[in-house]
Amino acid sequence: MSNVSIVGVGLHPFGRFGDKQALDMGAEAVRAALADAGIGWEDVQRGFAGSLEVSNPDAIVGKLGLTGIPFFGVFNGCATANTSLSMAAEAIEHGEADIAIAVGFDKHPKGAFAADPSVLGLPSWYGETGLFMTTHFFGMKINRYMSMHGISTQTLAKVAAKNFANGARNPKAWRRTAMTEAQILAAQYVNYPLTQYMYCAPDEGAAAVVLARRDLARRFTSTPIHLAATSLRTRRFGAFEMQSPSLPANSVPSPTVDASREAFEKAGIGPGDVDVAQLQDTDAGSEIIHLAENGFCADGEQEKLIADGYTEITGKLPVNTDGGLMANGEPIGASGLRQIHELVLQLRGTAGDRQIAGPHQVGYAHLYGSPGTGAVTILTT
Repeated sequence: MSNVSIVGVGLHPFGRFGDKQALDMGAEAVRAALADAGIGWEDVQRGFAGSLEVSNPDAIVGKLGLTGIPFFGVFNGCATANTSLSMAAEAIEHGEADIAIAVGFDKHPKGAFAADPSVLGLPSWYGETGLFMTTHFFGMKINRYMSMHGISTQTLAKVAAKNFANGARNPKAWRRTAMTEAQILAAQYVNYPLTQYMYCAPDEGAAAVVLARRDLARRFTSTPIHLAATSLRTRRFGAFEMQSPSLPANSVPSPTVDASREAFEKAGIGPGDVDVAQLQDTDAGSEIIHLAENGFCADGEQEKLIADGYTEITGKLPVNTDGGLMANGEPIGASGLRQIHELVLQLRGTAGDRQIAGPHQVGYAHLYGSPGTGAVTILTT
């Protein structure tokens, strides 16, 4: 993505907003991103909109202006935002547009995501035994990982407490109340060893990103953020991922590992060059596992790193500085673009109370979701 820069970002707050439509949230995020870039809707030449709940997200043009541009609906599970961003960037790379936009929005009902396992080719027993519940999968996954690599429940609580503390600094986050490790550990279990406050939850919100040809970027902003790489990989045979009906005897790495390695190779940098990261924290355990899968440490090193404050805003590698999914919730279409919004603010040095001290030259965003998809985006100044 050597020819693409981000010139504008916009974010509708995440949370619960009564009868307000997801399309209206998306339109607000787009207008904020356009204002940030200093352009109008009429300047956008191509767009990509991602959503789970809205069946035709491209209908957002009816809220913004019927200019006749190509506008595409996108859905790719929790990697929807990476896909919409990548497609917008590729449109610019391929000469189809000088300015493109990626937007995501969703309005999920309360409670865990649910569906019929047969839709995904799984047997009925998979749902009848409770394995189709994502909370169940993530509980089992981190319980096994903790046993194998010496991770304590206290470390789970530290991750959650860190993310809620970061969310308390974020005026657009859903959960803005800091919690102590003791409160988090004392909460009821959802799926052992994960308590109620170690999980994210579906909610509502929207985010948008305006991209432009890199040679034009400074016409719109004095601080363009460059798209160094995007990568999306699906699971390989033998990977134990969400909605896997069995644990393979001879396992292979998660798709996150493949996506991370590919993104670093494309960007020409390594994990040690990253200044700030957004990692998929569907639960506290996922953030711990993803630290290793994305190459930031070895399996088992998280226990000491987190105890030493490595992932805090003041640490060597601040992770989920806006509170992540745990503080913001997960409207699927918008969640990954929220990550990009936060990284852009951090790399610009305009993140306010949660601004990292620096350096802030490289940002890293990671998504993981059903049925085993890993996606990574790398941004640079």
